[in-house]
Amino acid sequence: MKDNYQVILRPHITEKSTLLREGNKYSFVVSRDASKTDIRRAAEELFDIKGSIIDVHTMRVRGKVKGRMNRYQRGRRPHWKKAIITVVEGTRIPVFESI
Repeated sequence: MKDNYQVILRPHITEKSTLLREGNKYSFVVSRDASKTDIRRAAEELFDIKGSIIDVHTMRVRGKVKGRMNRYQRGRRPHWKKAIITVVEGTRIPVFESI
């Protein structure tokens, strides 16, 4: 069993994720091997929102290929996993309240 801080790594804050908050959806960068059940359990314990999570969507995001790192090789950013958590109306996650 993983520690909650190893499952949910950090909030994912973009323009699109800010718009999703109006629909009670919050996005996070999570561990690549975390399951939806692990993410739900970790979010409930970390943010003290037991029973308030409606749904968890996950997606794998491929790392971008970037410009040349040296004369011959191209570099790439690492792959990562994103989770979008839908909560009950009126529930707030305190990490996003100061943004």
